[in-house]
Amino acid sequence: MVQTPTKQRLTLQTDVIASNTTAVRSLDWDRDRFDIEFGLQNGTTYNSYLIQGDKLALIDTSHAKFRELYLDLINELINPQDIDYLVISHTEPDHSGLVKDILRLAPQAVVVASKVAIQFLENFVHQPFERKIVKNGDQLDLGKGHILEFVSAPNLHWPDTMLTYDHCTGILYTCDVFGMHYCSDKLFDEDLKAIEPDYRFYYQCLMAPNARSVIAAMKRMDSLGELTLVANGHGPILKYNTKELLERYRNWSQEQAKGAKTVAIFYISDYGYSDRLAQAIAKGMTKTDVAVEMVDLKSADTQEVQEAVKHAEAIVIGMPPLQGSQTESNLGTILAAAESKQLIGLYESYGGNDEPIDPLLAKFLAVGAKEAFSAIRIKETPTEAIYQLCEEAGTDLGQALNQKTVIKQRKAVDNELDKAIGRISGGLYIITAKKGDISSAMLASWVSQASFEPPGITIAVAKDRAIESLMQVGDRFVLNVLEEGNYQQLMKHFLKRFPPGADRFAGIKTQAAVNGSPILSEALAYLECTVISRLECSDHWIVYSQINQGRVSHLDALTAVHHRKVGNYY
Repeated sequence: MVQTPTKQRLTLQTDVIASNTTAVRSLDWDRDRFDIEFGLQNGTTYNSYLIQGDKLALIDTSHAKFRELYLDLINELINPQDIDYLVISHTEPDHSGLVKDILRLAPQAVVVASKVAIQFLENFVHQPFERKIVKNGDQLDLGKGHILEFVSAPNLHWPDTMLTYDHCTGILYTCDVFGMHYCSDKLFDEDLKAIEPDYRFYYQCLMAPNARSVIAAMKRMDSLGELTLVANGHGPILKYNTKELLERYRNWSQEQAKGAKTVAIFYISDYGYSDRLAQAIAKGMTKTDVAVEMVDLKSADTQEVQEAVKHAEAIVIGMPPLQGSQTESNLGTILAAAESKQLIGLYESYGGNDEPIDPLLAKFLAVGAKEAFSAIRIKETPTEAIYQLCEEAGTDLGQALNQKTVIKQRKAVDNELDKAIGRISGGLYIITAKKGDISSAMLASWVSQASFEPPGITIAVAKDRAIESLMQVGDRFVLNVLEEGNYQQLMKHFLKRFPPGADRFAGIKTQAAVNGSPILSEALAYLECTVISRLECSDHWIVYSQINQGRVSHLDALTAVHHRKVGNYY
């Protein structure tokens, strides 16, 4: 094993993982955000792989920040001019950021990728290169038994994604799929408990919006041979818990995809911030059990676009560039296929030359479509707050689509059982959290002390609450305890529905806690907490948190108590 440190907490790790197969991992220990839209608690890695048969293949590269380190190490491991094939799983820069550099060292290498990936590469490599376009089921013989078979996996989470299976070693190379943002010098997934939260969070952020595509890709995987390892692009390689972790993907995706309502999100993968913003909106929708279908306007054909619009209750569009024959054609297809019952949401891509929102919105309204959320107009590089706004807009849209179903379910509950459950009382609390530029709050009553040493509490948080994104493992928040007889104003304020991106604390007196979250000045007491673990329970997360410190304002006062008449909604 070779490990090369730098002052920037960037390290490289190599190890033989199977016959003639070497993993090359770029460990980014201190990265705390991934493309802004979601935070990282444990850094991340960018994994690539070398397979030496009679011919040599390099699967994926690394992030550009590792350029000098990575290229020096590749030169130590092999002679780059011996590389016969450069297999590209997908073209997102964190995995293909050094493709141009590798091709400069190995101009003879044949780039093996999907058709869409080759098109994307042409736009940023800007130099001639040999290429081999492969589709689902195609094979490439490297010799010595290393026969690579390719599995099409579009939209996971880019439209060009491709998986690669080595029939000799039983290794499946998956890039983003089955990965996690978790940096550790442990090569494999030997500590399941340690990686579980990051594995689940990664799925929620990147794969849940593409659940149907996950299911389709896993069906294609079923025809492969036995999987000995899943060599992913982020985090530890799956070896000890492969079956369990893959089955979780399948179960999560089946649960997500069975949503009665579907939203089609149209974006442009390589234009501005279209894909990132689309992913944030989709993430918000998945909290509401709405099925999402992501469609790249640049690579999708007319039939695919028509089918997506036909089966969707709502349509979201990232504004494409003013010029572009394929995107313009697909935009016209969406407009022609849209129906009066559908909801429409538009957002700017901030690509510098976006189609204007208002004329297109007017056309949709003219055919009877209704605006799902106020158009998201971006005048600067998207910030954490912008991504949060997008996520909340997606959640609002999902809740709107589910409103009739929710009301029907409430009425369907057994009346006596409903009344009995309602007799379970709770206190009244307001959870407040701040992370970076994002802050949020939630009125809560499902709170209970859960441990003495260390002191800890559990809180039930509905999956579709905006604050849920700020209550991941490692996040910090404040539990504000409301006072009996002095809670009506705060309760009324935090019960109201806030539009996406709204300031929850406007007009409310607060002070900053040690952990940075707002303390409500009128609260009876407060507790500063850190999230330790989360348990998934159908429509809620049970969040267990350690109490770090706290204070009571009025020792003689009592906690406000919440009594419900019914037990099937708040």
